[in-house]
Amino acid sequence: MMEDVKILRKLAYEYTQIANSDRNAENIKLHKAVNDLRQIRPVVLLDELPWNEMNINNELTLQCTDEYLRTVEWFLRTSIFRNKYFPADMVVPGYIPVRKVINSTGIGITIDEDILHTDKDNNIVSHMYKDVLQTEEDFEKIHNPVITYDKEETLRRYNMVGEILGDILPVRLTGINVFYMSPWDDIARYRGVTNMLIDLIDRPEFMHKIAKKLFETELSRLEQYEELGLLDENPISLHGTAAHTDDLPSKDFNGEKATRKDIWGRGMAQIFAHVSKEMHYEFDISYMIQTLGQFGLVYYGCCEPLDKRIDIVSKIPNLRKISISTWADVNIAAEAIGTKYVMSVKPNPSAVAVSQLDKETLKKEIENILDACRKNNCSCDIVLKDISTSCKHPENIFEWEKVVMDIVRNY
Repeated sequence: MMEDVKILRKLAYEYTQIANSDRNAENIKLHKAVNDLRQIRPVVLLDELPWNEMNINNELTLQCTDEYLRTVEWFLRTSIFRNKYFPADMVVPGYIPVRKVINSTGIGITIDEDILHTDKDNNIVSHMYKDVLQTEEDFEKIHNPVITYDKEETLRRYNMVGEILGDILPVRLTGINVFYMSPWDDIARYRGVTNMLIDLIDRPEFMHKIAKKLFETELSRLEQYEELGLLDENPISLHGTAAHTDDLPSKDFNGEKATRKDIWGRGMAQIFAHVSKEMHYEFDISYMIQTLGQFGLVYYGCCEPLDKRIDIVSKIPNLRKISISTWADVNIAAEAIGTKYVMSVKPNPSAVAVSQLDKETLKKEIENILDACRKNNCSCDIVLKDISTSCKHPENIFEWEKVVMDIVRNY
């Protein structure tokens, strides 16, 4: 354990320099300006990285022996690594987060799948889902989850980390600071994509029944989080995008429980990229209006192209940010979004999945995004994510960051 302490304290001192830097404070201001629709300039972030390909000089090699302390070590090492090689507009919290230990019983059904690994060190795998929701009998198995808070284990971790690092920087308990609501992504995994899409046409009543029930299970989960005091108003990130804002309550709760009105809600229905706008509204947005719209601020979308669906997405109450994926037309999206919402643009991650980065093509892609934002006065973050691989050339990611930051700083 003494060796673990030495390792963590050394890393924590390095981390503190980042957290207390002028750049970190300035980046928080940039993030808030984007999310509060008063942009100074677009912010650039990188997330969902192929860490298995990036361990330069063993800088990411974990050395701690304690199982939980290894997660703290990973948090510190990856933050330091990002800052060194591809900082972009990253923000780190001025504390060490210790997540509350939360358990769930599940909802009565589980995913049944076959997977295929193409790289044993990469967590990106190929899935073949088996249908576990074919019949009414299968449907009847679904029930609300039961959430429990393991306070004893949480405090054990908190006290352990506090004793090791508390004199270097604060240690803070953190809870659920972004609530994800994506039942259709779950349904695609419970049923398989083909079965799900066919039944949207052949058995719409049954699919509505499934959707309604799964939205109910998510609301039940949320209500239990609220009752147990597990919501947290200070998000570190919002699925890779900027999370800081002055438009959510910033208060010292002092025992008062945070509610859904104090946090971001995140919704998506990626599989609905393959259905009409009308079907998207009927089977997802109409439910999101009643559920996701209960949060203080809402971020909707992921990989599904939403450029031609801004009108239906905008019906969700408290909407603030919309994902504009690689498969969307950024010019159409920017014109529809204007100054009403934040446009979270996802450049093509395949740009770094090559032997050598094509800088000229990248410059054109980013300049097109910025031109669309400038023309329509959009607040915007640019997020490189879903990076399955860099073809074992992590320098592609480092170069991507340098190229894009050079362009954006001259916005």
